[in-house]
Amino acid sequence: MKALVIEGARQAAIRELPYPEPGKNEVTIEVKRVGICGTDLHIFEGEYLSHFPIVPGHEFSGVIHSVGEGVTGLHAGDRVSADPSLFCGACQFCLTQRGNHCERWGALGVTKNGSMAEYIAVPAANVVKLPNSMGFDEAAFIEPVACIVHAMNRLQLKVGSRVILFGAGAMGQQLIQALSVSGASEVVAVDISPGKLAMALENGATKAVLSQRLAEEIKADPQYRFGFDTVIDVTGIPAVIETAMPYIGPAGTYLQFGVTPDHASIRVNPFELYHKDWTLLGSMAINHTFIPAFHWLKERRIQVKPLISKTISLEEAIPFFNEPKSPDLLKVQIEL
Repeated sequence: MKALVIEGARQAAIRELPYPEPGKNEVTIEVKRVGICGTDLHIFEGEYLSHFPIVPGHEFSGVIHSVGEGVTGLHAGDRVSADPSLFCGACQFCLTQRGNHCERWGALGVTKNGSMAEYIAVPAANVVKLPNSMGFDEAAFIEPVACIVHAMNRLQLKVGSRVILFGAGAMGQQLIQALSVSGASEVVAVDISPGKLAMALENGATKAVLSQRLAEEIKADPQYRFGFDTVIDVTGIPAVIETAMPYIGPAGTYLQFGVTPDHASIRVNPFELYHKDWTLLGSMAINHTFIPAFHWLKERRIQVKPLISKTISLEEAIPFFNEPKSPDLLKVQIEL
């Protein structure tokens, strides 16, 4: 089968790999759509947990091609997506609903070959059947939305909270929608792209601010003198994170959602952390949130189709990984 293989930092090629025969309690899926995630770009840059060589891709949908021994309820031809999480199910973290911190944590496309290939073998228990009303393009968003669900579970947003969010890309747009339907009274979106900010307002943001006007429109505005109840970074850029944190209000919460390079560092004023009663949260990947995300998408609580900037082939993904990214770019999907 044809697959995109990252062979080292900034080294990727299309290779022929063996067909992944389904093992016991597994199915092999013929991949139709794959979303390119910021994490995939970090893997390509050599800035993440993955070891090389690796086939990336953890946001995907397709059709079951073959079924392994012991699988019931799933058949060749079923339209599906799958949770990429590979939890052991037996360690102290798995047994306390913290599977994303499993002692033997793994994920398709991160620690095991993923879906930027014609076929992928997955545990049958991870598979979700798709309704006919859900396209393969939408279904490839279940995993990103599952990240949003985990973030919202971590955040425990209080109704009426005032939120400022840095980064209105594809994930930021989904978070804005989630915050809007979950009770935020105000959602201020900050980005460098006017186009993304316009979309943020369509998705539920109450105010949109260009990054270069942040001090003028927010810091100097008396209504924001005490900061925000919740500050969220979706960029993963250390300089942006340092800019964002001073906007946390007294007894406020900061959520690090964006993935940073694994060697990144930031400066935090420990006196402010103490004096202002801040709560600092991280949100890593997904944590038993794939099914809730599926239901959220199925019921159209989160709109994802407008987030697809373009669709490319597997071969076109190689130059895409290497080229500079437009600040207006949202989600790019690979169609097989």
